[in-house]
Amino acid sequence: MKIKLYNARIMQKDLSITSAELFIDNGVIVSSFDDSDADELIDCGGNLLTPSFKNAHTHSAMTFLRSRADDLPLQEWLFEQIFPQEAKLNAEHIYAFTKLAILEYLSGGITAAFDMYFEPEAVSTAAKDMGFRLTMCGSANNFGTTPDKMFSFYQKFKNSHEFIDYKLGFHAEYTNSIENMKAIAEMAREYKAPVYTHMSETLREHEECIERHGKTPAALFAELGLWEHGGGAFHAVHVSDEDIKLMANHGVWAVSNPGSNLKLASGIAPLCKMQEAGVKIALGTDGAASNNALSMFREMHFACTTQKHFCNDAAACSALNALEWATSGSAKAMGLENCDTLEVGKKADIIMLDLNRPSMRPLNNIAKNLVYSGDTSCVKMTIVNGIIRYKDGDFFVGESATKIIENAEKLMKDFE
Repeated sequence: MKIKLYNARIMQKDLSITSAELFIDNGVIVSSFDDSDADELIDCGGNLLTPSFKNAHTHSAMTFLRSRADDLPLQEWLFEQIFPQEAKLNAEHIYAFTKLAILEYLSGGITAAFDMYFEPEAVSTAAKDMGFRLTMCGSANNFGTTPDKMFSFYQKFKNSHEFIDYKLGFHAEYTNSIENMKAIAEMAREYKAPVYTHMSETLREHEECIERHGKTPAALFAELGLWEHGGGAFHAVHVSDEDIKLMANHGVWAVSNPGSNLKLASGIAPLCKMQEAGVKIALGTDGAASNNALSMFREMHFACTTQKHFCNDAAACSALNALEWATSGSAKAMGLENCDTLEVGKKADIIMLDLNRPSMRPLNNIAKNLVYSGDTSCVKMTIVNGIIRYKDGDFFVGESATKIIENAEKLMKDFE
């Protein structure tokens, strides 16, 4: 399928904006083709085309717990509310609730998610059925998914489909034995693979790891060899200067989830400090149970404003930093280097943003406007791999949005 997008403003790799046309051929951005060869010509009306957002940390199926366990600290929220409800889930539930999340992703300009959850067959099928990119992250733990079981998922799903990938991972230090982590480190060494996990999300988690092992989670992971080939630390809120050095030296991504961290009173990650030290930054929403929205606009805004507060400096963390973290940074964190920018040869994962909304005017600085005054209502169109999946309130995902929503709602009876 060949699509020409014309009369557009286009965000370049350096986040500058130019007036130009964009050509898509078979899911890839190309330099040009004759209008007569196009299957579709789309007049963008002067609106903005940008690389899509990539949600670098989420638990998609947790849409079923949106607003079900709010206003609690993380440990109580997790062990007394979330885990007991999750124990009731089956593959049918996870498939339906993941599809609900994907609707929200697409309408908010997100074309890919880095998803940590169980039942990867159900999760990946939901993504494939809706034409959505999904990188799954292993969640090995002491009470369900053993390292061997996680590794079997890795072998089955890694690069298993154009839209599907799988990364080695475990839930967290506090839910895994040393034996589990050593086993995963051996897998990482053998396959030269990165490893991803929740890390230092709360001060309690961080300090209890020191009590158990005599060192911080970051120091423990480095010592065990989990990061010999890089990886990612989801949250990374309570990190020491030495932790930051370890992350930078091992090429570990700090995947920040400021909205969830604020709501659970977990703290503010020192993103500016980490970036200055050479740590790579990406953004994610976390799950709908703790955020509760799956909006990268909110995460960008929170990332900027919390850093200004944290650093006591209004100049800290430019909006352009957050925009880069939410697009190309998040793409690279989950291994989607071919979807990070709007350049020839890259995959056509693109969003069109409505510049005629009152919140987008005047056009003093379009890129910064997206971060400081933009929201999901600005998204006019979302293209995944050259296919329009959302446009002007309508979804094109192989099934009606109404049916997906109704099915998810019907299954909620199992959690009453």
